Amino acid sequence: MSMKANRVLLGLAGLALIVVGGAVLAAGAGLSVPSWWPFDGPDDVLLSESGRKRWRDETWWWPTVFAVLTAVVLLALWWLLAQLRRSRLAEVLVDSGDGEGALLRGRALEAVLASDAEAVEGVERARVRLTGRRTMPRARITLTLAPYAEPAAALSGVTREALARARDSAGLETLPAEIRLREVKHRAQRVT
Repeated sequence: MSMKANRVLLGLAGLALIVVGGAVLAAGAGLSVPSWWPFDGPDDVLLSESGRKRWRDETWWWPTVFAVLTAVVLLALWWLLAQLRRSRLAEVLVDSGDGEGALLRGRALEAVLASDAEAVEGVERARVRLTGRRTMPRARITLTLAPYAEPAAALSGVTREALARARDSAGLETLPAEIRLREVKHRAQRVT
């Protein structure tokens, strides 16, 4: 789940809970609430007796209630698992030739890949994040370019040198990468 979608969902859920909870607390404390609000005092109940018994004899009511509640629980569990899932690859499986393989720490490969990318002319900083599976990693690279850098040359250098070296040293057939380019913030130079 993307970070923006996660923040939007958390914000909307939090806002709804604050508004509804605050209004219920205000009604329970005897404060004034809008006329359209279903609770108007501390002795009011969430569902009246007629409201609770209203749909009891309908054959579609209970299966619908259980289906909706099951969907809500499944969505909540999916969201929880999406939060617990690591977005960063912890280790990469390297073919060592003995049939078992060796594990390379993902952060170590990220650090080496970032330092190799920063060695390319025109690259000021490089941030690398490995994602995917440990047998098929993917790289997300953000390059911050110097003011004098040529983007095509920097991109070509990172692809030819840093990515190729990381792919070969880890024994991977491919190392797909998404590379984003950014510029260094700097002041304009005066020409006299």
